[in-house]
Amino acid sequence: MNKHYRQGDVLVIETAEIPNLGKPVPRDADGSVTLAHGEATGHRHRFGPEDRHCTLFQGESLDDDMFLHIGSGGAALVHEEHARIDLPKGSKIVRRQREYTPKAIRRVED
Repeated sequence: MNKHYRQGDVLVIETAEIPNLGKPVPRDADGSVTLAHGEATGHRHRFGPEDRHCTLFQGESLDDDMFLHIGSGGAALVHEEHARIDLPKGSKIVRRQREYTPKAIRRVED
């Protein structure tokens, strides 16, 4: 079974490889790699600018999973309201928690 990491509404799952779909997501203006923005708080689930060996890939649509490659040394996933999670090098699937409403299935917004 692949190792899982959860920080709030973000789930990171280790995987053997990243499929060849999607494109690299640019870093934020401050050099961070953001997995999710808090719509209500403005807080981010992110890797800081010091984690230069992280690359995030977005699937074809915004509802698709994202994929993350972490190079040697690993990286720290941080958020203002959650404990830091140290992730090892390797390929990961990044999945946002979803919720059901009678109208649609949508991503959880915090």
